[in-house]
Amino acid sequence: MNSRRTSKTGKVTRRDFLKSSAITAGTALAWPTIVPSSVFGADVPSNRITIACIGMGGKGTSNMKGFMGNANSKVVAVCDVDAGHRDKAREIAELDKKASYEDFREVLARDDVDAVSVGTPDHWHVPISVAAVRAGKDVFCEKPLTLTIAEGRTLADEAKRYGRVVQTGSQQRSSDNFRFACELVRNGRIGRVHTVRVGLPGNNRECDPTWTPEPVPEGFNYDLWLGPAPWEPYHKQRCHYEFRFLLEYSGGQVTNWGAHHLDIAQWGLGMDDSGPVEIIGEGEFPKTGLFTTATKVYFEAKYANGVKLICQTGGSNTRFEGTEGWVDVKRGGLETRPESLKETTIGPDGIHLYKSRDHKQDFLDCIKSRKDPIANAEVGHRTGSLCHLGNMAMLLKRRLRWDPERERFIGDSEANRMRWRPARAPWQL
Repeated sequence: MNSRRTSKTGKVTRRDFLKSSAITAGTALAWPTIVPSSVFGADVPSNRITIACIGMGGKGTSNMKGFMGNANSKVVAVCDVDAGHRDKAREIAELDKKASYEDFREVLARDDVDAVSVGTPDHWHVPISVAAVRAGKDVFCEKPLTLTIAEGRTLADEAKRYGRVVQTGSQQRSSDNFRFACELVRNGRIGRVHTVRVGLPGNNRECDPTWTPEPVPEGFNYDLWLGPAPWEPYHKQRCHYEFRFLLEYSGGQVTNWGAHHLDIAQWGLGMDDSGPVEIIGEGEFPKTGLFTTATKVYFEAKYANGVKLICQTGGSNTRFEGTEGWVDVKRGGLETRPESLKETTIGPDGIHLYKSRDHKQDFLDCIKSRKDPIANAEVGHRTGSLCHLGNMAMLLKRRLRWDPERERFIGDSEANRMRWRPARAPWQL
C-alpha cells in the first residue's frame, strides 16, 4: 500500500526521505518538519485505519464523530490550537490527555497514525495536507481544499508524487441525487448543455462596523492559528466560524457553498481536470467592518465548449440547462424537465459516474485499495480554482482569460499574481 521511495533493501532510508523532502521553489514546505519514525521501515495500515483529527471546530468534530462511528476506523488523536475545542473533542473521543495536541507537527510525527482528518480554517488546509502526505499520511480535508490556485496545484502534485489518498470534503458527490443528475447531463438526456446556473446562500453572519481589537483568550494559540496568514490583531469574529468571511483565510460563500454546488457543475460538465477559459464578475463587498468577502455574488464563466456558467447569490442549487430540457439538483431534491427524466435509468452502455454513498467510507476504502477517491486532490483543486476565479473576477471587475491547462491568466500580470499569496515565516509553501 505504501508508495514511498525505497532503498535496495526495500526500506525507506533517512537520506532518501530527506532528499525527497528537500526544499524546492514552489513545491516544498519551508518550515521545520518533524519526521515520523514510520517513514523508516513503515508498515502498511492495519484493517482498522487509525485517524488523527486536526482542527476540532464544528465540522472537524462532526467529521471525527463520523470516523468514530465507522467500524473500519479508529480515532487515536485530536489537535487544535484552541484548548476548549481540543479538550471537548478529546472527551468525546474518550482519549487520554497524551493523545491531545496543540501543534499538528507532533501529530504527523506519530508512527501509529495512518491518516489525518483536517477541519481547520481554509488557510491551513493545504499546508497541513502537504505536510501530511510527505509524512506518509493519507488525508481527508474539508472543503474548500485550497485558499489559492497555486497551493492547490502543489497539493495535487504532491499527493500524486507521494502516492497518498486525498479526499476533499465535498460530500455531495457521495449523494445519489447529485450523481444521477450529473449522469443525466453527461448522457445527453437534456440535449446539448448551454448554461449552468449555481445558486449560493447569502452570508449568515454580520460584523459590527465599529469592531476593535480584543485580548487573546486564555488557552488559544492565536499565533499558530494565524500560521501562514498575515499578522492581524485578534478579534473573536476573525476566528472559528466567521473566518470564512475574511479573504485572508477564506473566500466567503463562493468557497464555502461554491465548493459544493460549483463542484457539481464541474462534475456534470466533465471538467474535473480542467476549468473555464473566461470569467467576469461584479460582486458587492463590505465597505466597513472586519469582513472582506463578497456579500452579494455574481460572476459568469465560459468554457471552451461554449457552455456558460452563472453563479449568484440566491438559492442553493446547481441547474443544468440544455436544448431539450433541464436538471435542477439540491440537497434532498431533484427536478427535471421533462419531469419523466427523474424516472429514467442509465443503461449498461451509458456513462456511469463514480458511485459512492458514504464520503468517509469511500476514503477508508481507498486507503486500502490505493485508488483515487471520488473527490481526490485534483478534483478539489479544480473546483477550488473555479471558486477562486470567481472571487478574483469580482475583485478585479474585468474580464479574465484563463488557460486551464497551464493554469495561468492570459495577458494579465496582476491577476496572475493573485494565484498565490505570500506566507508568514516559517510557513511558506
